[in-house]
Amino acid sequence: MVSGERAFQYVLTHAIPGDPESILETFDLWCSKVEFISNIGPKKGKIMDRMLSEHCPLTVLELGSHCGYSTVRIARALPLGARLYSVEMDAINAAIAEKIIRLAGFDDDTLIVSPSDEVIPRLRADYGLERLDFVFMDHWKKCYRPDLQALEGSGLLGKGSVVLADNVLFPGAPNFLRHVRKSGLYEWKIHRATLEYSKGIRDGMAELVYQGIK
Repeated sequence: MVSGERAFQYVLTHAIPGDPESILETFDLWCSKVEFISNIGPKKGKIMDRMLSEHCPLTVLELGSHCGYSTVRIARALPLGARLYSVEMDAINAAIAEKIIRLAGFDDDTLIVSPSDEVIPRLRADYGLERLDFVFMDHWKKCYRPDLQALEGSGLLGKGSVVLADNVLFPGAPNFLRHVRKSGLYEWKIHRATLEYSKGIRDGMAELVYQGIK
């Protein structure tokens, strides 16, 4: 049994079905006390919660659903009528994520099982998207820069679109940060924190607000 499936069985046994807060808290307990899983976690999660509350996005793209923790965290914070599209390339993780998402009561979210570089160019044609209000990146760090550039080229980022990228300091995404600095397309900042479920490893999330070509 893979680690994500063990976590799901624990959540299934101990959390309250249909209660996203209970599911997240139970997931956090497993990851902090029993077995580490690389979710955004509660501390950095609160930063994302605040950003979602401030921006009230109607169309959200998540790159890297993993086992569904961040998907539930995002879905519970969205306004009525918003749509969440979650991308996960690993079929085993995606199957676990789907069970976690359904257990939390979110049946309308779209889970796409495919590599991000294949999904992004098809978002407009396959899903009818015209604009992305919020993008959360928490997949392979080497994909951050090319995927951000693909989003820029897709025309789906409009003025004010927000991109939040996790783990940009550890394990790090230097090419992504270099592109952000040099492109001139964003107002951006780093939210410094520690690695999820860890006290001693410094990490951070990059918050980008798209300004468009000047």
